[in-house]
Amino acid sequence: MKNQTTYIESNNTDQTQFVSEQVIEDILEWEIMHGVAFRQADNTARHVPFSIAPMTMERSAYDHLRKVTPLIAKLVSNVSEDHRFLQTSLSDMAKADPFFGRLMELHQQAHGDTTAPKQPARQPLLLMRTDFMDDRQYGAKVIEFNGIAAGMGPFGQRAFELHRFVENQWNKVYREWLEEDSATPADNQGLEQLAFGIATAANKVQAHFADLENKDPTQSPTFLMIVQKGEDNVYDQHLLEVALQKLGVRTVRRTFEQLSTQLSSGDNQRLILDGVGAIDTVYLRAGYQYSDYCAPELDEDICCHTLSQTRLFIEKHYVAMNATISQQLATSKSMQMLLTQMPAETYAQWGLSLNEAHLVKSVLADMKAISAESIEWFNQSANKKEWVLKNQGEGGGHCVFGEDISATLQQLKPEEYNAWALMQRLYPHERDTPTIAVRDGKQTLVSDLVSEVGLFTAHYQGEPVTDNNGYAGYLIRSKPASENEGGIHSGQGILDSLVLINN
Repeated sequence: MKNQTTYIESNNTDQTQFVSEQVIEDILEWEIMHGVAFRQADNTARHVPFSIAPMTMERSAYDHLRKVTPLIAKLVSNVSEDHRFLQTSLSDMAKADPFFGRLMELHQQAHGDTTAPKQPARQPLLLMRTDFMDDRQYGAKVIEFNGIAAGMGPFGQRAFELHRFVENQWNKVYREWLEEDSATPADNQGLEQLAFGIATAANKVQAHFADLENKDPTQSPTFLMIVQKGEDNVYDQHLLEVALQKLGVRTVRRTFEQLSTQLSSGDNQRLILDGVGAIDTVYLRAGYQYSDYCAPELDEDICCHTLSQTRLFIEKHYVAMNATISQQLATSKSMQMLLTQMPAETYAQWGLSLNEAHLVKSVLADMKAISAESIEWFNQSANKKEWVLKNQGEGGGHCVFGEDISATLQQLKPEEYNAWALMQRLYPHERDTPTIAVRDGKQTLVSDLVSEVGLFTAHYQGEPVTDNNGYAGYLIRSKPASENEGGIHSGQGILDSLVLINN
């Protein structure tokens, strides 16, 4: 492992360019033209940071992830429908984490009587991204499950297309920065596959109501995306909406605050949106944090009550929905830890064969619950570099590394322990050759770039809704190995794609 990242910036005042300004300008224009951008506060767009050439992975490792990821999605999908298990296994975590405590309250309102028959209205649509790192010693291991607001599938496909553009337009540049000249691109149709999964669910919901009414559908199925107020990642979202429109699905966007006064119930538990009509599919790109439900102008006695009840109201209707409350609970860090600690045989209760269970177990990294005993072990015996401390938060900025772990553990109160977990830290392969990263139009030479591989899956009512057993494309995000946070919005993360080599 190299000791540090080499940063060398190239800008208009440099006499030496790693790549010519013409190449960079062409790629930046390609990104903006194809919607690979973030919206700025002034409604302008800035390009998404990217690598000049893709990461390399052995084909056998990639094939293994393609095989195991749909099994993980199958497991999580079935766990999310085991409501008694969710309530009993996550009760301590819910007491330790106020936000998940609220989610558990909502879950109990929806499924309090776990012995009752399944609600006929519930139409769970699990659009999940499972994130991996290919550890140098242990192989590919899961970082986390993403079951709510699992975004950037469209950007994942666009990154694949961006590198094909560079290969065709500037082949000499592409070959110069490619690690292995014999590598071949790993095709990525994530945008189309996710859109197909959503459209399939939307069409089935619409067909259900057409059958009830004994008549043909009178309009296109309608897709509702719930978004954050002032969202800057709108272009990734709009790319999905455009792909859905091509499949004949109408799309609308609303915040929870808007929906709190715009939703109503139609006949046969149909969800109705004012000014739009019946809704067939709901996709949450918000709802994974308290702030998404906070509405100070409502002056509530209980924070976030109205908007969280809006989410519950939606789920009580016959509408395909990602993510359901139970899906969000089933993809929490605490559930990931519980599944990691279970013997493989236990997975049989959620529909996995023993061989399938062992495959899933092979990619789950070691995790430990926080307790007085584990804190003492960590402080006295553990190699601090081999662990990362995580809370239940989604998105970046929720991990603690190295010596900072001891300080954080010391500050925790015992009643907060169950909101945290220790996880084996992964050290993925660094690229053999330096790589150019482009952010805000400036080139940076990075000598130790590492990558995170996210694989998407789509399941409706527990069954895969795309070819390849539910697989729905990938997202590659890369960062310098010396950086702890690799988000593309913040930190030093960049958009990337994948090429494969034979072993």
